[in-house]
Amino acid sequence: MQSKLMFPRSIRYLLAVAEHQSFTRAAEALYVSQPTLSQQIKQLEEALGVLLLDRSGRSIQLTDAGQVYLTHARRALEELDAGIRAVSEVEDLSRGFLRVGMTPITEYLTTSLLDDFSARYPGITVSAMEMSQDQIESGVAENSIDVGIAFTHTPATEIWSGKIEMHTMFKEPLSLAVGESHPLCGQQMPVTAAVLEKEALVLLSPNFALRRHFDLYCLEQGITPHIVIETNSLSMIVQSVGLGRLVTVLPTTIACTHSGLYAVPMLPELPNHTIALICSRGAYKSPACRAFGVLASEWNFGRCPVTLKPDARPCPRPEVCAREKTSFVTDEL
Repeated sequence: MQSKLMFPRSIRYLLAVAEHQSFTRAAEALYVSQPTLSQQIKQLEEALGVLLLDRSGRSIQLTDAGQVYLTHARRALEELDAGIRAVSEVEDLSRGFLRVGMTPITEYLTTSLLDDFSARYPGITVSAMEMSQDQIESGVAENSIDVGIAFTHTPATEIWSGKIEMHTMFKEPLSLAVGESHPLCGQQMPVTAAVLEKEALVLLSPNFALRRHFDLYCLEQGITPHIVIETNSLSMIVQSVGLGRLVTVLPTTIACTHSGLYAVPMLPELPNHTIALICSRGAYKSPACRAFGVLASEWNFGRCPVTLKPDARPCPRPEVCAREKTSFVTDEL
């Protein structure tokens, strides 16, 4: 049989006739005219190519085909009604999904934002994925993720500029980070770029924006950094630096608060990182995505820039802990 579209209204009319065993009583119950109801059911029978109702007796009865058809039609209507309820629940944020992409660095800096979102909207399932800056931008542009938290543009990421938009959240200064047993630990006077050039470094790979910012800094200072390990794992960097021999470059929040790491000032200062919320430009955004944008703006202004762990020492560089925060337009998210 050729597949033809069946409308829920026709099926509801058929259910009413089967229940009341009368076109007249069914029409009254549905608040429609009897000719309208009869015409809709006739069109349904013509579309199916079978009689669904036996009209020969004093009361209207379902035919065998009608009995079989209504068994499936009832289930279909239940699913349609469930779909309507599900749509309503998505709109009022009692259910839904949110796919978030984060770099290893922004993941550390904004974990509390995801926790706040989950607490406010417990019915929404959040899928948080760690990926590089380029992967986040392409993922948002191609709709494989809903929103990203990453750094603002660096020269290698302009390919997606026409399909994504970035909403600045806050600026994060960078610091040289060393372990407790490193000779620079406790250094109060800023170290120079020439000193940095002599240190063995463990850094994120060039796929990450932080690394590209650092490479640009080295180019501007005319130094060639001694990079001995490249990785895409923040955990490996932290553990390697904690052993005492290697140094790295991290956001000051991480360098100041992570147990076993110590921030060392530099002159010229390392560049600030601008943390941004990345979303698609002009494309549909789910209610969960829009709600995340609103909460991100609220969280940005209410966050404590440095949250110390219980076993962490007081921040050695309180003068850099003031963050520039920006209110972005959440209506577009």
